[in-house]
Amino acid sequence: MLDHADVISRYDQHDILGVIADQPNQLRQSYSTAGLGKFKKPTAIVVAGMGGSAIAAEFIKNWLGDRLPVPLVIVRGYELPAFVDKTTLVVASSYSGNTEETVSCLKDAEKRGAMIIELTTGGHLDVEAKAHHLIELTVPAGLQPRLAVLYGVKALATVIESLGLLTGIKQELEAAADWVESQLGPWTPTTPTEENSAKQLAKAFKDHPVVIYGGPVLAMPAMKWKIDINENAKSLAFYNYLPEFNHNEFLGWGHTGHSDLVVVELQSNLDNTQVKKRFSATNRLLSGDMPDPIVVTAQGKTKLEQMLWTILLGDYASAYLAFLNQVDPTPVPLIEKLKHELAD
Repeated sequence: MLDHADVISRYDQHDILGVIADQPNQLRQSYSTAGLGKFKKPTAIVVAGMGGSAIAAEFIKNWLGDRLPVPLVIVRGYELPAFVDKTTLVVASSYSGNTEETVSCLKDAEKRGAMIIELTTGGHLDVEAKAHHLIELTVPAGLQPRLAVLYGVKALATVIESLGLLTGIKQELEAAADWVESQLGPWTPTTPTEENSAKQLAKAFKDHPVVIYGGPVLAMPAMKWKIDINENAKSLAFYNYLPEFNHNEFLGWGHTGHSDLVVVELQSNLDNTQVKKRFSATNRLLSGDMPDPIVVTAQGKTKLEQMLWTILLGDYASAYLAFLNQVDPTPVPLIEKLKHELAD
């Protein structure tokens, strides 16, 4: 089925495969830094966002968390932490510009006198930026937020570098974009299933809830796989990460019976030696209780390359799963319906 162009075109009505293939270009996007010079180095960065609009911050935290000289806190809700003040940089991230939780956090940040940057395509955030002379980084429009994550990653990296917190990270992203773009061929629709690991994953996921586990290097990609399977394929998926998994969820596998779940492990040769041992010991101790995992070993020499490689593989796999589920992966009608009900 996945090797027939007519089948794919029947369900891919918004060209998600083209959008996925073009994602490395998002890391080449340039953003104006005009106005950022008025800000001092912040004592903390808070990114307020929901869904796909928060994932760029998760990427930055996963990639640069051990290099950033200040804390990066992600807020998924209506209220900012108590510590936010004039020394804090608050990034209000909403692809549509209308996410109610993010708008609420923006107003909270204004009251507290925080340094504020908006990351959006327009909407209410754009109106607020013009009314209150706020700095706005405009992201190219026309995509679903989960498919515009790398635009947000480049924008946040631009802010971090412009504030003097780190240097060279924009160049790192652009170099990684060139590398990961060269890796996409085996996952594209013209590559047959027997040679296409993304299509093979989709077939393994069909009619099964999927649980994705990653170590510290690939924790954020594991989250992205879960989101993509939910939103693209309209299927159930869950994620967790090691070593935290071994302190709680690990025990839950003892009473699953003959579970219908499919387990995926995203493994990296850059993970801590103890994490590698934990994957091995977990699989040995849960043999017979947990289904044999599908092990995906990330390619790439650096954490950044491995994160990008793994994310794009998951993007393709979730799109192919959508076609197997006979749905268009791009629209999210149930989420839109919920927004209308909340607005009423």
